Amino acid sequence: MKFGDYRYERPDLEGMEKEIGNLLERFKLAEGPQEQSEVIKRITDIRNRFETMYTLVSIRHSIDTRDQYYEKEQEFMDENSPRYTNMVTKFYSALVQSPFKEELSQKWGEQLFRLAHLQIKTFSEEIMDDLVMENKLSTRYDKLVAAAAIQFEGKTRNLSQLRPFMESPDREMRKRAYEAYTSYFEEKEEEIGGIYDQLVKVRDKMARKLGYGTFVQMGYDRMSRSDYDHRMVENFRNQVLGSVVPVVGELKERQKRRLGLDELYYYDEPLQFLSGNANPKGGPEWILQNGIRMYNELSRETGEFFNFMVQRDLLDLLSKEGKRSGGYCTVIPDYNAPFIFSNFNGTSGDIDVLTHEAGHAFQTYMSMDHELPEYKFPTLEACEIHSMSMEFLTWPWMENFFGEGVDKYKYSHLDGAVSFLPYGVTVDEFQHLVYENPGMTPKERKDTWRELERKYLPFKDYRGNDFLESGGYWMRQGHIFSNPFYYIDYCLAQVCAFQFWRRSLEDREEAWKDYLELCKAGGSMAFTELVRLAGLKDPFKDGTVHYALEPVKNFLENIEHKEI
Repeated sequence: MKFGDYRYERPDLEGMEKEIGNLLERFKLAEGPQEQSEVIKRITDIRNRFETMYTLVSIRHSIDTRDQYYEKEQEFMDENSPRYTNMVTKFYSALVQSPFKEELSQKWGEQLFRLAHLQIKTFSEEIMDDLVMENKLSTRYDKLVAAAAIQFEGKTRNLSQLRPFMESPDREMRKRAYEAYTSYFEEKEEEIGGIYDQLVKVRDKMARKLGYGTFVQMGYDRMSRSDYDHRMVENFRNQVLGSVVPVVGELKERQKRRLGLDELYYYDEPLQFLSGNANPKGGPEWILQNGIRMYNELSRETGEFFNFMVQRDLLDLLSKEGKRSGGYCTVIPDYNAPFIFSNFNGTSGDIDVLTHEAGHAFQTYMSMDHELPEYKFPTLEACEIHSMSMEFLTWPWMENFFGEGVDKYKYSHLDGAVSFLPYGVTVDEFQHLVYENPGMTPKERKDTWRELERKYLPFKDYRGNDFLESGGYWMRQGHIFSNPFYYIDYCLAQVCAFQFWRRSLEDREEAWKDYLELCKAGGSMAFTELVRLAGLKDPFKDGTVHYALEPVKNFLENIEHKEI
């Protein structure tokens, strides 16, 4: 079956509640772990059915946010997904109270019980209306960003379609394109700021109802972080401040010299080379065909996976009017099918999507044998190891996409990965400060953001753009609105991905073997356990960031001396 044939039917929530209620009664009356395991399987089938419908709505609504049918179904899901969460939480409560917990954990894994405990802490029927409000506000932000229609160079363009102009070798074109991009957020600033203000307040209210001091710990628990806390994350941020920020400052100085500029302004940063950035040598269909070839040559498993995706139309890659911005991977449980969503725009980012989101999708494809929904995806920081590492493990095929510009691509890819780290920790610390101080005014939030940029991104020069100079950049970062505290995950995973890249240069076969083992493990372990399984150094440990960065610095210095 192709994706277009996957059938959506609005879930019968009342029927589900009754069926799960009956199964939980049977679970509580069960005389042994085997009977309870049979109930777990039955409940899993019901959960997979609901999550399949939920995911189909989410995908189809994000492909065209103007489609009225799926807009209504998205509204239904926003309003009713807390009812589903309530059903799952009742299941978790029964699970952790089972007299056969030891036998069940031997069969299903200890991680299931960790996840169950965390969900029980972060949910109660008392906050269901608040969760509905949170869902609706997040959807409203996504729709607002997707609705951008900007007149530029004689055409109406969405935000993603401005990116090629923002990378133009023509400095005046870059400036105009970047100003057009930010002007949309400036125009919508009051509305976006209002959405976020409501999100902060509703999340803070939920946390206090559940007995948390602030939303910070509730946010960590909702992210299923069972093996690290905010103090360990703060230590990681400090590693980035000490080891990475000076390196990025030097990279920006070198970029300024390469471009022959006296000052490197914000709109200059997207351009790495005066001769132009490395861009793919063909259009979307050509990229897809090269992707098929790449994944078939990379390994038997990746070839089987990517052919599965292409044959079933499980990729929606083109940027178009009404489409949500960004890119993601998700999984459709009843069809055992990953799905990749992105917005191709003719830049090197198209190839990054093809490798990054395919890394996520490959992991879920390799995890399909796990029966539990909890184990299809790991926690999000572990998910990002698969995606970011796949970006580097596919380097031997980059010449197929970039031809003679392959060294320019590799330089930009590594430079961008290093330069991302200070930005990523900026987003993370911003969220900590916001949720520790939920009464901040919109202006105070912007001032806080700008102060953090001066700390972690001291090279940022916004002269001439009052909106960015006053701290408005964060409004374009969708994760801040929809997935609080989901951003440090990219930073942690990037440090792990640098280690996979390093190992692939030393012993590619061994690195691939560990990567494959990591993908197969899915979400059956916590983050730091998965890091150990993959033979990687723990990014929270002092010295790991420095260790991961050393070969990257050397590579960038050596490749820049070549003619690129």
